[in-house]
This record gives sequence, structure tokens and C-alpha cells, in this order.
Amino acid sequence: MTLPKFPTAVIGSWPRFKEVQRAMRDKRAGRLSDEEFQAVADKAILQILKWQEEAGIDIVSDGEQRRDNYISFVAEHLNHVRMLRVSELLEYIEDKSSFEEILGTLDVPSFSMSNPAATGKISRKKPLVLNDFLFLRKHTDKAVKVTLPGPYLLTRSMWVEGLSEEAYPTKEDLAEDIVKVLREELEDLIAAGVEFVQFDEPVLTEVVFTKKNANRTFMCGALTAKADAEVELAFALELINKVTAGMLGRGTTIGVHICRGNWSTDDDILLRGPYFPLIPYLENANVDQLALEYATPRAGEIDAVKNIGGKSLGLGVVNPRTERVETVDEIISRVEEMRRILPDEKIFLNPDCGFGTFAQRPMNSDEIARKKLAAMVEAAKRLRA
Repeated sequence: MTLPKFPTAVIGSWPRFKEVQRAMRDKRAGRLSDEEFQAVADKAILQILKWQEEAGIDIVSDGEQRRDNYISFVAEHLNHVRMLRVSELLEYIEDKSSFEEILGTLDVPSFSMSNPAATGKISRKKPLVLNDFLFLRKHTDKAVKVTLPGPYLLTRSMWVEGLSEEAYPTKEDLAEDIVKVLREELEDLIAAGVEFVQFDEPVLTEVVFTKKNANRTFMCGALTAKADAEVELAFALELINKVTAGMLGRGTTIGVHICRGNWSTDDDILLRGPYFPLIPYLENANVDQLALEYATPRAGEIDAVKNIGGKSLGLGVVNPRTERVETVDEIISRVEEMRRILPDEKIFLNPDCGFGTFAQRPMNSDEIARKKLAAMVEAAKRLRA
């Protein structure tokens, strides 16, 4: 599928409809069958798809409507994985009062987020996102993006001390099976003809923008990083390159999305810092594209991405956490800055992150999200003229 110059794309998530949230709760409580839930989600997805197409987005997604959040949904698709509320994780934390204090400081309510934890040897019991893609493919001629949690994020989140050790003595042991699961999924997606697969690795910024040896993170369940940042980045790079080995050049664009957290609209409590410390990962990751936030000043200087190994860049030009809609001129100005560093054919236009990473905590309304996408598309049209 041929894309226009300066293609526009969503990052993935969209605020869940109230009906979807209600159906999620009812399904979890056993009041709704999976088939009934899927029907509710299907209806919401078709509306979100319509909004994206009306805005003129070139690469669309299903808005992650079937997911409680962008990572915990894997618990339903994998064998021997249990979904834990943040409050339930306290059972496995030695310093409970300290952890609760961290959650309060970070504006993380324990009821609103959940985390997948490995309780035994993991394997796929059903595809992670293949069926989501096949549904969307039936309803659009647009290029489709599907999103998956990255291998480092999954490893950090799913290995819980006191719960995972019998099957996986270390997180590195678990990582081997996570890589296997993601490769199986990627093979199926490529065979099905998906245009774009995005791996989300937001926890990489926690590695470089917090104190060394820190073992607490905004991901809440990712409690296992005790090595220095350089060691963790090397481990993360090894994992993504194992997942994508032999996968590039087969008709599917493979990307990685990195942000500084998307769980609160209060920028003061979110991570901040330029991409410079991540360059060893950004430059050497075996992927086609990096989707990076740059609409927020927390992302630092654009010069940080001068050397990204020839990859294309999904440039964040609208902020999903603000109600103010960026002007077309502001978006064009940001793109013009990037054009001094990267050629036009390497620049895609994205939001910084999703509009609804966590089902219970949308970052914005449908109306604002649609206006931001429309501004992004109009900017792309003017840049192409």
C-alpha cells in the first residue's frame, strides 16, 4: 500500500466508550459472555474507525477498545498469566507503605490499572492482536496499525518476585519465552498482510530518567530493574532485535513507540528528559520506525534524533494530554524543524501517545482527539503542497 508524503498515523489507543467500559466490567464479573463483549467492542471500533477516516488519517487503528490497557490484555491471551490490580501487587512488595506513597505521588489510583504476571510457563493460547487486525481489515481500505507491548516492557512487568520464580528463576529466563510469543504473533501478522506493527516500550524512559538501581516505576508492576541504565538498555535492545530478526523487509513496517508516561494529564509528575541517553537503543534497534513524542517540551531537543540508523520517524506533533488543540501552523513549524535533520520521506506525523492508554483513565475526550487529528492531517496536506 502506497502512502502519501508525510503520512499521518495514530499511536494506538482511543478513549473507551462508556458502553465498552461497562461491558469490560460485566465480562470480568461474569455477567457478560466474551461474545457479547466483542459485539459491544466491534460497534465502538467501527465508530472510531469512521472518525479516523473522516479526519483523513492514513494509518488507522482499532483504538485498542478490546483492552483494559495496552499491556494487561495479554493475560487473557497467554497461558499461565494472571492479571493483577496494582492493589493486589502490594502482596508481593516488601515495603508496602513506600510503594503506596510512590503511587500517590505519581497520581496512580490502585483501582484503575492492572498488570499481567507470569505464574507459570507462558505460551499463546490464542493470538494477541491478529483477530483485532482481521476485523479492522474487513472494514477499511486504509493501512492498519496494530500495537503490541514490547518485549522489554512485558519482561519487566510480568516477572513478579514471589510469584514468577518457580517457572522463571530470573526475568531473563522469562524473556526467552516472551520473545518466542511475540515472534509467533509477528509471523502471523505479517502472513495476514498487516501494514504496520508497533511495539510499545515506554518503560525505557523510566530506565534513563530515574535514579540508577531504582526498582519502582510508573508501570507499577515493572519492579524488577535493579541494574544500571546501560545494562537495562542493552538487555532491551537484545530483546527487540531477537523479536524482529528476519522480520524486516517482508511487507510490514515494524516500529517502536517510546514515551515518558501517559497515565496523567499533570505534566509535573510525568518523566522528562531528552532522547540522548537512549541513542544506543534508538540507533541500533532492528526496526523500520521510531514513534517518538515531541509535542511536549518534556521530550527535549530535536537534535537528539540526528542519528537513528536510517529509520523513519513517527514525529509526535500533537499532545494527547492537553485540551488545547495545536494549530496547523504550529504543527508545520515542528515538522520544518525536523526536516533540517531527516529527509521528508522519513517523517510521519503522529500524536505523542495514545488518547486512552488506560481504559479507566482517558487522557482526552473524543471531540478533542478528533480535532487534534484533523489539525495534524491539515498540516500534512499543506506540507505536501
